[in-house]
Amino acid sequence: MSDFPFGFSNRDDDPDRKPGDESSGSGANNPFGFGIGGPGGAGGFDPSQLGQMLTQLGAMFTNMSQPGGGQAGPVNYDIAKRLARQQLGATVAPVTAGAQRAVTDAAHLAELWLDQSTTFPAGATKTVAWTANDWIEETLPTWKRLCDPVAEQVSGMWTATLPEEAKEFAAPMMGMLGQMGGLAFGSQLGQALGQLAKEVLTSTDIGLPLGPAGTAALMPSAISEFSEGLEQPESEILVYLAAREAAHQRLFAHVPWLRQQVLGAVEDYARGIKMDFSAIEQAAQGLDPMSLTEPSKLEELLSQGTFEPQTTPEQKAALERLETLLALIEGWVEVVVTDAVGDRLPGAGALAETLRRRRATGGPAEQTFATLVGLELRPRKVREAAALWRRLTSDTGIEKRDGVWAHPDLLPDSSDLDSPAGFIDSVIGGGASSFDDPLQQLAETLERERLEKEKKADEGDTPDEKPGDTSA
Repeated sequence: MSDFPFGFSNRDDDPDRKPGDESSGSGANNPFGFGIGGPGGAGGFDPSQLGQMLTQLGAMFTNMSQPGGGQAGPVNYDIAKRLARQQLGATVAPVTAGAQRAVTDAAHLAELWLDQSTTFPAGATKTVAWTANDWIEETLPTWKRLCDPVAEQVSGMWTATLPEEAKEFAAPMMGMLGQMGGLAFGSQLGQALGQLAKEVLTSTDIGLPLGPAGTAALMPSAISEFSEGLEQPESEILVYLAAREAAHQRLFAHVPWLRQQVLGAVEDYARGIKMDFSAIEQAAQGLDPMSLTEPSKLEELLSQGTFEPQTTPEQKAALERLETLLALIEGWVEVVVTDAVGDRLPGAGALAETLRRRRATGGPAEQTFATLVGLELRPRKVREAAALWRRLTSDTGIEKRDGVWAHPDLLPDSSDLDSPAGFIDSVIGGGASSFDDPLQQLAETLERERLEKEKKADEGDTPDEKPGDTSA
């Protein structure tokens, strides 16, 4: 699967098209084909050509008369929401009173069972039953935070690929192309969210806190479809999924830094996106600028793989942090829920395996997350994280296990998931005192950071501070 966000694949939709087939105006420093040698003079631009292009682009945007059609920003979310709802159809059955009662009862039972398997108290202030339309509406604010950084980085390629002398002339066109990019991203986001809304089971199906804080949500219609063909009764499946949702809510509610850490890792990944501008310029050498007024031509240009982002060390580091953190979240939830339901649900083991396989085979949640954000959670890490949490539970107890979440520095890293023995031994043995009092561990970490800052000041690394001044 391509790592490029929004599903732009690395392919050429028109293999017969050859560079240079279009009109003149190509050049290594002329990525959008403006006439360098035209009436504007040597090294300049042809104003009439640029004016004609802007006129046609303006006409195209004038035709976008639907509400939200001209929304500014890296992603047109009005278009995304409209397309997502169109995929669901005009008739989305509302949640019945019986379905809402079933969800409420399942959540209440799950919370009682979870009290015995984790030190974190209930995190959800309310439990609701959502339709697919509700899911789109309630999760869109979080999708904006996840998608905007990626889209902004990709959209910036339009300006970055132009030579300095071109940016002044092309500024109006860049704004229009930005709107076109927002429409393109919004269209793909809408298609992905519309498909995902029909298949997600809870608000945390992807492992991210997509819904409003403190709101646990289950999707009765999707759960009914998911239950078809399984041997377990739908009522048991509902309770099991309610327990998973409640466990996620407990973790995100009582580990205050976790939500920001997860979403921040996605943003760090997006900021690390780098484009191969030389490939973009080469692809655009023979491009007729008039063709950009046709949406099909722009889509063709985007789909050729020319704008495939280059993996950077910063991205690799951010990706590893995110994968590890999501695996730790999912592994902890799996262990806590398994202990909570115990023998109360005879089919819990089979349900856990079904959900693992659903993820391992690239289920809709995994595919959509990879498509929208350009990231993928490897199932192998989830299994290894669950094994680590299981051994911590059995060897140290739930208090020390949950105490690991007191601070990001206490969590195991990717190497610990591959080889957990050392990390677990540090909790059981030499490092046990640190985990007995997580707040003390946090205080020690802050003290080390303070001492390091003072040391740098003494060495002259911070000129605004005087050596030896430790009053702060």
